[in-house]
Amino acid sequence: MNTVLWILTGLLAAALLVSTSKAFVPREKIASAGPTAEWVLDFSPAALRGIAALEFLAAIGLILPAVLGIAPVLVPVTATCVALLFVGATAVRLRRGERKTVVGDLVYLAIAVFIAIGRFGPWAFTS
Repeated sequence: MNTVLWILTGLLAAALLVSTSKAFVPREKIASAGPTAEWVLDFSPAALRGIAALEFLAAIGLILPAVLGIAPVLVPVTATCVALLFVGATAVRLRRGERKTVVGDLVYLAIAVFIAIGRFGPWAFTS
């Protein structure tokens, strides 16, 4: 199960890193990618940079504490915060009426919750 948790953690961290592109690409260009990306127009550029910064820090917090062995308890704490981030993403999608596109956010939410439960519980990192 430890291997499964590591794989899911790596996938979630990679998804969060890819998602940080919203800090560097103009929101109008992102929104032109399709209806699933139009949510960016609901936020100011500063808010998008803030979200991207949180996602970047989350990607780091999911991996580095365990790899370096420094405060590995931060991994499940970060996973819990990521779950809250995706609760917010799901709320935005539902508020916008994007019921079909909410599935991706729910999958990421489930992965984050699974990681948090696994790392807080039976597969916690021991120091």
